[in-house]
Amino acid sequence: MSNEHTPLISSGMCGLSIAAVTCGADADAATKDPRKLNTFFGVMVPTVLSMFSIVLFLRTGFVVGHAGLLQGLVMVVVAYTIISLTILSICAISTNGAIQGGGAYYMISRSLGPEFGGSIGLMFFLAKVFACGEYVLGLVEAVLDVFGSDPESSVSGGVRVLPQGYWYTVLYSSVVLLLCLLVCLVGAHIYSRTAFVILLVVTVSLLSVFVSFVAVRPQVFVIAHRGPGNQTSRYNASYTGFSGATLRSNLGSGYSLDYSTGSVMSFATVFAVMFTSCTGIMAGANMSGELKTPSVSIPKGTIAAVFYTFIVYVLLFIMVSATCDRTLLIQDYGFFQKINIWSLFVTIGIYCASLSAAMCAMIGASRILHALALDHLFGLPLAPAAVTSSSGNPWVAVLYTWGLAQCVVFAGHLNAVASLVTVFYLLAYAAVDLACLALEWASAPNFRPTFQLFSWHTCLLGILSCLVMMFVINPVYSSGSIVLLLLLLLFLHFRSPTSSWGYISQALIFHQVRKYLLMLDVRKDHVKFWRPQVLLMVANPRSSCQLILFVNQLKKGGLYVLGHVQLGDLDSLPSDPVQQQYNFWLSLVDKLGVKAFVDLTLSPSVRQGTQHLLRITGLGGMKPNTLILGFYDGSTPEDFFLQDRAFCDSSKKQGSEGEYNFGVDLPSLQAHFPPVRHVESPRWLSPEEYVGIISDALKMNKNVCLGRYFFQLEGEGKDSKVDGSERTIDVWPLNLLQPSSGGYEDVCSLFLLQMACVLNMSSRWRHARMRIFLNVQTESGDQGWVVNEETFRELLRKLRIRASIKIVPWDSVVERRHAEPTGVRDDGFASAVNCMLVEHSSQAAVRFLYLPRPPAERSQSQQYIDQLDALTSGLGPTLLIHGVTPVTYTDL
Repeated sequence: MSNEHTPLISSGMCGLSIAAVTCGADADAATKDPRKLNTFFGVMVPTVLSMFSIVLFLRTGFVVGHAGLLQGLVMVVVAYTIISLTILSICAISTNGAIQGGGAYYMISRSLGPEFGGSIGLMFFLAKVFACGEYVLGLVEAVLDVFGSDPESSVSGGVRVLPQGYWYTVLYSSVVLLLCLLVCLVGAHIYSRTAFVILLVVTVSLLSVFVSFVAVRPQVFVIAHRGPGNQTSRYNASYTGFSGATLRSNLGSGYSLDYSTGSVMSFATVFAVMFTSCTGIMAGANMSGELKTPSVSIPKGTIAAVFYTFIVYVLLFIMVSATCDRTLLIQDYGFFQKINIWSLFVTIGIYCASLSAAMCAMIGASRILHALALDHLFGLPLAPAAVTSSSGNPWVAVLYTWGLAQCVVFAGHLNAVASLVTVFYLLAYAAVDLACLALEWASAPNFRPTFQLFSWHTCLLGILSCLVMMFVINPVYSSGSIVLLLLLLLFLHFRSPTSSWGYISQALIFHQVRKYLLMLDVRKDHVKFWRPQVLLMVANPRSSCQLILFVNQLKKGGLYVLGHVQLGDLDSLPSDPVQQQYNFWLSLVDKLGVKAFVDLTLSPSVRQGTQHLLRITGLGGMKPNTLILGFYDGSTPEDFFLQDRAFCDSSKKQGSEGEYNFGVDLPSLQAHFPPVRHVESPRWLSPEEYVGIISDALKMNKNVCLGRYFFQLEGEGKDSKVDGSERTIDVWPLNLLQPSSGGYEDVCSLFLLQMACVLNMSSRWRHARMRIFLNVQTESGDQGWVVNEETFRELLRKLRIRASIKIVPWDSVVERRHAEPTGVRDDGFASAVNCMLVEHSSQAAVRFLYLPRPPAERSQSQQYIDQLDALTSGLGPTLLIHGVTPVTYTDL
């Protein structure tokens, strides 16, 4: 078969692409392939630089000074525990298939689907943008520490020539952002080549810091800050060298005023700043589009970088606590320059680390935005971000990122945006853990990552720790970010983007449904929990849409299956034609807005195919108990597709219909279903076969309903506002064609009452009036019908059925009945009954009538249908019902 020779699909079970190996113009592709980076240069270098960033040189003293050594180490351990749990999830997802550009967004979207992936991807993009602005503000702060004018003097001197102030900070930040923009417009490969040099510079600066702790003698400094009203505050601070007294004094916390923001610090605010050093763990993952082998490079490079930075931070915290007094740490965040053997080492290290972190954040954010634009999740606003240069650099996405980062620098201070950055990152990390947890819980066979050091416990712990720390840091920002995430989810859900990525929700639903279906034991069924589970046989949806919509109201939360039999023999066909039709039927279900499954079969006859569906449709305790058929008559069916605007307006979403309807647009849906049958067209179903289907269903202990004239029923569409207040449901519980066969309390009559009651409970029929008609013979002199009426009223009270009872004398109708009690009635009696029905139920919206059992003799099938035709002629929407299942219960 043709599909046996197709290449590997590009979207696996977990949504991670598996590239097909094809022969062709590979030479041209190779020259344009942007994947050039290995593990060290593509993952480890940018991850280390992002994690060192500003905290290493500018906020180490801030953390240790306010929190103390013990709480500072607790913060480091907590932060690295959180990111380590997330790294395990990243490694698991990234080693389960080929990763394209977009990094974390690609992982989440291809695992959790477009709605969740797109919303989290945009949140992660915003986190990167805010981080970029934060790093730029940190760099400007470091520049002003060296070149800014002295707060104690109004005259600039020496190298301190740069004026200070809010607007000057914004100006300097804009200049730095412009530099980052120019570098990023050239391309990520230029940054990756210079990143290694920057890492060497930062490493040399860091070594000089560790050497200075040993080589530099104790010193005393006077630190001045300009406060409110241009008042200058001075502090005496000292560098003591290694001292046990200094270490003991720095063990505990000492939260005080932050001189840069003027607010008092706490554990949460200090942790928010400290955690920004851990937000770079996805720097390598965000470069996935430029990595040669991302599934290998991302786990190795990320784990190595995290381990390296953890050791550095722990050593640095301990050495700072043992050599610097708290005043120096709290009042001068750039103290490393003062205690270094050559302050220029630290200055260059700060500039390089901050600048590289800003550029890395800008590049990562632009790649995420570019991936979002390529997936068309947010429509026109992000469409330009899909544009790339000839070398593959998404320069428009870079411009988007630069513009938003420019807005962030108006915050003016690093610490002012640290909490928001941390909250955004924690939310993104929680989403990655959630993606891995969902894949693990779904137990999909194609989820088999080569990285095995994870479990659902680590994923769940990662999610909980991220959410807890979010609210510890800033409850307002956390609540706002979650609300924004939910709004984005609703927006994407409303747009209903569909994709070929695979939906983890489908795998999870399958897993749970299978588990609960096994728990749904048919042996524990009870009549008080009975509900209709319907198999509606549909020959052509063009003439059956109104009946499909009506039965959707009748199912009462039960199973609803649309069944169709295609005539044919598989032995004479090259492949099964039924499999190709499912998409069209499912698109029809979506178009009509009904909650139904579809089951199709191929069979030599409609009767045999219906038997197949009655036996095999459903699973476990969810199997049809009621068969509904259209009525067999000679009238010409009406084409519902020509009446409903949803099927007639071919211009509606013409261009995008294929994207949102799984490849089935409106013209192809209309073309798939054949035109309705004309009067002279041959019938696929003979009267004998039709009656045989009814007999088969009753033999299989299935309830049977026949629907007639439902093309006249209006207000059943998904956009209808009908509430049923002007509708009437008429119920005739007596077997009108054989009045002496039973009373009003047999199984079939009670089933008929139950079905009418179920309809009365549905949304569009809730306010409809229900009338029950009791046929009595008043001229016989026997007053037993009065007793029967009271008995019936008591029965309705016990069954909690609200309905008005109408007494209909029908002595004149019964007189026309033939004497033979078991023979088939003539059309005269059926016509008389029809006249009675028209007289009393002509204004009803729908009528429920008793369906007599079909004759045992095949030769009487046509006469049986003629009787039913005469009975229901001209009535309007009518449902003939024969129930074989006890469905009513009067006890609790």
